[in-house]
Formats: sequence, structure tokens, C-alpha cells
Amino acid sequence: MSFSIEGKTAIVTGAANGVGLAIVRHFESQGARVMCADIDEASLIEQYGEAANVDDGHIAYFAGDLREKLTIANLLSATIDAFEGVDILINASRQVAMSDPLCVEEDNVAHLIEQNLMTSLRLTQQVAKWMIKQSEKSSEDEGIVGSIVNLSSIAARRSQPELLAFSVSSAAVDQLTRSMAVALAPNRIRVNAVAFGSVMSASLQGMLAENPDYRNEIISKTPLGRVAQASEIAETVQYLVSEASGFMTGQILTLDGGRTLVDPVHAPTH
Repeated sequence: MSFSIEGKTAIVTGAANGVGLAIVRHFESQGARVMCADIDEASLIEQYGEAANVDDGHIAYFAGDLREKLTIANLLSATIDAFEGVDILINASRQVAMSDPLCVEEDNVAHLIEQNLMTSLRLTQQVAKWMIKQSEKSSEDEGIVGSIVNLSSIAARRSQPELLAFSVSSAAVDQLTRSMAVALAPNRIRVNAVAFGSVMSASLQGMLAENPDYRNEIISKTPLGRVAQASEIAETVQYLVSEASGFMTGQILTLDGGRTLVDPVHAPTH
């Protein structure tokens, strides 16, 4: 089976920075067409302004708040207008926030459920409907119609009170992945997720600059002894949307360097 995604059209949310940005860059290098979505328009322009040229058939970007249902509809319409279809959805937009489990005003659960779960659910529903409609116009009656990948976290399986909201929303994303995989399987749409631990993103680099000991803490609790690169997440995502994983759906792949195998409760999970 092939790992190729050349010629495929993907929507990637959270595309202005971090893992989302790494996925876009990797997909572009593999010959995919990508609609880059994020609420941060300035960062989208900074990252893609000169590269966004639909005439060349590779990159376009869309700025908007995906917590709004109309924005989701507009994103899908913009993608179809730019690339005439969509084959892949990567729900990479997610937020980490600290919680106080004993303070309702500061528990952040409702906020992160809306940001990390509901935006992925609503976009998945709309994109899946389009994929089904798209397949009905095709003469092919076999093979995969589309592939959806959610980004999750190993926090979903761990109990850290200060990450209550993030852990709950990540666990919900995992269950969303399983449930939608079963629901969409008859339509030949696959749904999987990648749950990861610490990744060398811009936010983590900032944290390490402020607290160098934090890096040592992460590494000491990770059997492979290092922090993941965002490109490694992107390569795993490519596997999940390619024909190489064509019989895989509803699975949560873990990329954490073995951390959850030893499960130190207080080790950082983001």
C-alpha cells in the first residue's frame, strides 16, 4: 500500500503554528493541496501569505473562529471553491489551559470542551456530509471516500488535577474518534486520532526558555529520552490518511516516547 497523499485535498485547522503548521508544511511537501484554517489571521498571513496561490493548486488559507457554526460552513465553502472538493480533514486546533478543580470560575472545562471537542465535532459532521455527497457523484464504488484525523493527548489517560479541563476534553476527543469511526464506516470514511505528549512547539520552547529544568523533567520521564519534533506528528498523520492505513479506523495512535508505559503521574503531558 502507498503512503502517498499527492493530489489529495486537506483541511488543516490550527494551521498557523505548532503541530498544525508542521502538518501543513509536510502535506505540501508531499504534493497535497491544503486549506489552512486558524483564528489567527495575522499568523496565517505571516506563514502562508506569499505561498497561498490557488492557481498553483497547493495552499490557501482561511481565518475565522471555528466555534461559530457559520464559520465552519464558510470554511468548507472556501475549500470547495479553491480546490473543488475535500479528501482529508485534520482537526489540529486545540488549546491547553490550566484548571482549578475546586473553583467553577477557573475550571475551564466548558471552554475547552467547546474549543477542543465541539469545533472538531461540528467540522467533522459538515466535512463528512460533503465527502458522502462527493462520493455519490463518483463512478467508484470501492475504496476509501475520505479520512479524518483528530489530534488528542496522552492527558486523556492521566489524572493531573491542574489539567482537568484539558484531560476531559482530550478524553472526549478520543471517544468522538471512536464513535464517528463507527458512524461513518458504512460511508467509507475513516476516523482516527494521534495522542501525543510533549512536542517541541513554539509554546514549549517558550516554557523551556523560562524554566530549563522543565526539559530535564520531561526527558527523565520519557523512556526514549527526548522531546518529539512536530514533524514526527505530521508524518504519523500522513500514515493515517494514506492508503497504507486503509483498514484502520477508530484507533488512537500514541506518540509519547513510551511515557505512558511507565506512567509517572506528575510528569508534564503537553
